[in-house]
Amino acid sequence: MITARASEKSAVIRNSDGPGRTRTAPDGRGRPRTDADRATTRDGCEGGRGPEPYPGGMELADALAELAALEDPKVRAANEKRGDDHGMNLSRLRAVAKKAKTDQPLARELWETGETPARLLALLVCAPRQYSAEDLDGMLREPQPPKVNDWFVNYVLKKTPLSDDLREGWRHDPADTVSAAGWSLTSVRVVKQPDGLDLGALLDEIERDMRDAAPRTQWAMNETLAQIGIHHPHLRDRALAIGNDLQVLADYPTAPGCTSPFAPIWIAEMVRRQG
Repeated sequence: MITARASEKSAVIRNSDGPGRTRTAPDGRGRPRTDADRATTRDGCEGGRGPEPYPGGMELADALAELAALEDPKVRAANEKRGDDHGMNLSRLRAVAKKAKTDQPLARELWETGETPARLLALLVCAPRQYSAEDLDGMLREPQPPKVNDWFVNYVLKKTPLSDDLREGWRHDPADTVSAAGWSLTSVRVVKQPDGLDLGALLDEIERDMRDAAPRTQWAMNETLAQIGIHHPHLRDRALAIGNDLQVLADYPTAPGCTSPFAPIWIAEMVRRQG
C-alpha cells in the first residue's frame, strides 16, 4: 500500500527557469532533469516505436499512481503469509517497469519512499552499475521484506561490477542478510568464475558453520555447497559427504516436480541432467 508519506514525497515543483522537466527529490524538492539523467534512460520512440507512455520519462508521482492501481487485497493477503507487504501481481508490476524503462533517477526516488511496492519497481528500473559500493552496502543493510531482499541480490548485486569487491567482507558480516548476500555472490563465482577461489577452504567453512548459521545465511551457504558439487567434479564426493553429514534442509517441503534444496539431492539431480 502506498502511504501518505510516499505520496507527499511525490510532489513536483516545476522549474521556473524554463520548460525542462523537473525530477522530484526524495524530500519533495524538485531538481532539473539533466543530460546525465537522460543518459540513464533507455532510448525512446525513435525508429517507429510510437509515442512513449510517459514522454520524457515517468515521474515519481506517475509511478506511485501506477503502483496504487495494482493493489489487490486478495494478493496482499497471500503475500503477507510469506512476509511480503504488498498487494501487487508481479507480472503487472513488470509491465509498469517496461513503461518506465531504465531510469536511475526515478529508481533512487522510488527507493527513498521506503515503501515495498516502490522499492520493487525501483529494482526493476534501476541501472545497477550506477550504484556506488557505499550505496549498495547501505541498501543491503536496510531491513527489507523477503521479496525486496531477493530482488536486490539478484537484480542489482549480481549485476554490478563491484560485487566481487564486496562479497568477501559481506560473507563474514554478523548480519544475516548481509552474510547471505556475500554467500549468494560467492555461488555465482563458483559457477561462472571459479579461478582464484579456494574451493576447498569454502567447503571447510561450510562444513564448520552451516549447521548453526542464521536462516538466510544457511540457505545461501547451502547453495554454494551444491554449486561446488555440481560444477566441480573433483570436489563432488566431498560436497555430497558434507551435505549428508549436516542434513541441512533434508526435510524441506518440496512440491511435486521440483528439486529438493537438500544439497545431495540437488547435486545428484543436476549432474543427472548434465548427462
